[in-house]
Amino acid sequence: MNELADPLVTEADALEDIPLPRARETLLGHAEAEQALLAAYRSQRMHHAWILAGPKGIGKATLAFRFARFALAHPDPAAPDVLNATDLTLAPDHPDFRKVAGGAHPGLLHLRRPYDPKRKSKDKIKQDLTVDEIRRTVPFFGSTGSEGSWRICIVDAADDMNTNAANALLKVLEEPPRRSLFLVLSHAPGRLLPTIRSRCRLLPMRELVHEEVLAGLAGLGVAEPSSRTAQRAADLAHGSLRKAITLADGDTIALADSFAGLVSHLPQLDTAAAHALADQVSKHGADDAWSLFHDLVGEHLHTLIAGHRGQPLPRLVRVSEVWEKTTRAAREADAFNLDRKQVVLNALRDLADAARP
Repeated sequence: MNELADPLVTEADALEDIPLPRARETLLGHAEAEQALLAAYRSQRMHHAWILAGPKGIGKATLAFRFARFALAHPDPAAPDVLNATDLTLAPDHPDFRKVAGGAHPGLLHLRRPYDPKRKSKDKIKQDLTVDEIRRTVPFFGSTGSEGSWRICIVDAADDMNTNAANALLKVLEEPPRRSLFLVLSHAPGRLLPTIRSRCRLLPMRELVHEEVLAGLAGLGVAEPSSRTAQRAADLAHGSLRKAITLADGDTIALADSFAGLVSHLPQLDTAAAHALADQVSKHGADDAWSLFHDLVGEHLHTLIAGHRGQPLPRLVRVSEVWEKTTRAAREADAFNLDRKQVVLNALRDLADAARP
């Protein structure tokens, strides 16, 4: 199957009607991170491996591809176009931009969770970034490029690597090929192998601010900034444009509103409303709603803990136990295909118990 023909099927984390990071022309926020990469590149002392670190969906991949395009188009860090550049912008009609956007640039290797048409499940994307993916670096760096050109590898995301893949990446980082650059994306860099972290330069990237998320939703044609949908999605997304995109629909916003209405009356629990919410979260294909419900429970419990400071310790313990119980139940439901509706109902009952004096 041609990846470009159906990216929703073949590309990990693809979103319907939304350009992939490799094809995005603009970068929202992250001016400091962009300037750090540009300054390091034209200093001619560019570290061979970088960890772009920050929460999922804030633009790490967009920045990685943005830098890769720039370096591939301007392989000489001392060239006037590099020294005079104010950012990493490359015109969308530039040949290197078009090749990267199409996933066909010979100087760029994008490693991510692979598409597997033989998988029996509906989702044909593997759960791990496998060692076979990492081993694609061997022929990639072994091939002969044009004189003075870069070979750039984007690992997207390193958090998806299994143990064998992580060890394989470490081996490549320990003996980097000449004129090679690695851009390793990570949502939680502290969980990476210490030996991988020690061989990379860390570039922290912050969550997007509310206005940047709104601008992103507008720029992608998802929702107008002044609309309640955009405002509510930005509130719930906590700085992740990707999350805001998935939240910006009527059903998801209605779910968040229903949850807010339910917990506002705790410890009294409206049984009919609780069942209606559980039906919405647990229906077939409602993975975004399921994920959002878990986030909403965590945020509510965090608010309870903040409000209970100075209160008796047993209340704080009770609240923390609800979070631990709910998280464990959700994890088991996903692992063993258990009834999500019962997990939701149990969580709501536990929230009601935690709200009692």
